[in-house]
Amino acid sequence: MQEKIRTYLDREVETIRNLDIEELERAIGAIRDAYEREAVIYIFGNGGSAATASHFACDFNKGISEGRDRKFRMVCLNDNTPTLMAIANDFSYEDIFRYQLEGRLRPEDLVIAISGSGNSKNIIKAVEYAKETGAKVVGITGYSGGKLRELADYHMHTEIDDMQIAEDIHMIFDHMMFFVLGSLGGGKQTI
Repeated sequence: MQEKIRTYLDREVETIRNLDIEELERAIGAIRDAYEREAVIYIFGNGGSAATASHFACDFNKGISEGRDRKFRMVCLNDNTPTLMAIANDFSYEDIFRYQLEGRLRPEDLVIAISGSGNSKNIIKAVEYAKETGAKVVGITGYSGGKLRELADYHMHTEIDDMQIAEDIHMIFDHMMFFVLGSLGGGKQTI
């Protein structure tokens, strides 16, 4: 087992070393700018990416916002199960995120879409709607990044064909931003 453990960790470390730091900085800058203009930040994903989106919302709305007069306004679209089920049942699963953005999303808001493959149809439909509305999009992806990488204005991309490592690094992005953004404007920082 030790050999498999080391192989997994070595692949993860190598992937982290190959991240595009400049592109990450641009994406973090877009999130910081949304905070500064008091925009709503909508975040969503499927499966493990849904759990990551929920974790982001918790860390931004409570953790990074702690000690600030002005809080982050992050809304996780996959957190309300009854709403998701009603939309999926009455319309289609492909519309679960787009429907929630319709009539709410403003051009000054920001969308953070998480998809390991970058090709989830419900993610793409919501991102296409965001682009039609004039809102900017941060795409958090793995593998080649798929359609989401093509559509996104900002990228937090993990270049690896391994969903588990991609999802691990997506959580690292969250905690990295907690560290980077945590000290802005009097907020809490953890180091």
